[in-house]
Amino acid sequence: MIPETSPLTIRLAETEQDFLAAQRLRYAVFVEELGGDGPMVDHANRLERDEFDAVNDHLILVDSRRDAAALDHVVAVYRLFPGERAADFGRFYCDAEYDLTKLRASGRRLLELGRSCVHPDYRTGSAMFLMWNGLSEYVLERDIEVMFGVASFHGTDIEALKAPLSWLHRHHLAPEPLRVRVVEGHFQPMDLLPAEALDKRAALGAMPALMKAYLRLGGFVGEGAFVDYAFNTTDVMLLMDTAAMSAKHKGFYVRKFEAKV
Repeated sequence: MIPETSPLTIRLAETEQDFLAAQRLRYAVFVEELGGDGPMVDHANRLERDEFDAVNDHLILVDSRRDAAALDHVVAVYRLFPGERAADFGRFYCDAEYDLTKLRASGRRLLELGRSCVHPDYRTGSAMFLMWNGLSEYVLERDIEVMFGVASFHGTDIEALKAPLSWLHRHHLAPEPLRVRVVEGHFQPMDLLPAEALDKRAALGAMPALMKAYLRLGGFVGEGAFVDYAFNTTDVMLLMDTAAMSAKHKGFYVRKFEAKV
């Protein structure tokens, strides 16, 4: 739990200010920091948005010390898309990059995660642990069985990413029932280095912190990477079977979370 005296609050976005502040944070991270773009990005108002925003839930971390009127109060965000809502909408965001047939055929309760980002000033503090706590509550309330979503490496130079991509392929490939694959025509192999050439420290050091956090919780990756030139990223699919998440992994994150708050 967050101490009562903390200025930080985890909740779902409720107001227009919340939604716009989440999009403003996404713009700062994905567009200004990482060089991304998209057909619905509003550069004039500095808002990163797309057609999925209206049908997703937006888990936000709010700092009450920041100015909501200036759309500055949201310091971390996670976009959440339950499977039944995606079925009504007609597709998941990830359908553009991965063939999700296996997930849909599993009959399990699905949750797509996306657009995760944290304000630079909060990346060394408790923000991500607080967001994980909020996500856990959301998952438990809805009996979610499989979480998935793309995680991104910055840049599209595959040569520079061959060590972490190869490590993911060799050590964290999803079991066959969950092994989704990049859509036809966009498949970028991840098995780029032989096992004897891989250095664990170097491979893990090149991975984003959020990606490593999923792996520590027992997460897997899909088959192949998707090079997203519009967003200037190389994407991999992360999947997590919530039933398979061990008590050891859960306990580790609870302890880390409590230590950070």
